[in-house]
Amino acid sequence: MTTGTIRTSLLPLVNELKSAVKGDLFWENYLSPLSEQASFPFALHLGVFIEPYLQFILEGKKTIESRFATRRFAPYNQVEKGDVILLKQSCGPIIGICQVTHCWFYQLDPESWETIQRDFAQALCAQDPEFWQQRQAACYATLMRIQFVKVIEPIPFAKRDRRGWVVLQSSDQQLKLEL
Repeated sequence: MTTGTIRTSLLPLVNELKSAVKGDLFWENYLSPLSEQASFPFALHLGVFIEPYLQFILEGKKTIESRFATRRFAPYNQVEKGDVILLKQSCGPIIGICQVTHCWFYQLDPESWETIQRDFAQALCAQDPEFWQQRQAACYATLMRIQFVKVIEPIPFAKRDRRGWVVLQSSDQQLKLEL
């Protein structure tokens, strides 16, 4: 993935996003630097969501998004304050956008599980014990506080793999390790 400028393949999506947020002062200003020649001031992420959690985010009830994994998959250590998340329905279009304001990364152990459940369950809309049971095999967790959630006109986005999170474009400010 190239940093420095927007990948050519993302330009149609970026243009659709800019069109979708017209009239929203925050989002118009935040996305305005994005162009083919401009540096990318934040990373752009695609998060795939299932119900009821997507609706909870869009309604403002869920203010922290979480991703639990058995391995260090994105967004673990790949998301940071100021990044933008595109909210995509599972098997559907992108229907929202939000900004990350804070991130926490955990290598899970009994103490961190307790901390997450105690401090974040309400903001995660995760009071149901089944939520935690479904994630008990996870070894890593990423929690992201989100703000400026905006519902947008649906933007079709073809995604054919099973990943629930994709880093579409990295930020120029993010440190890159060349191997």
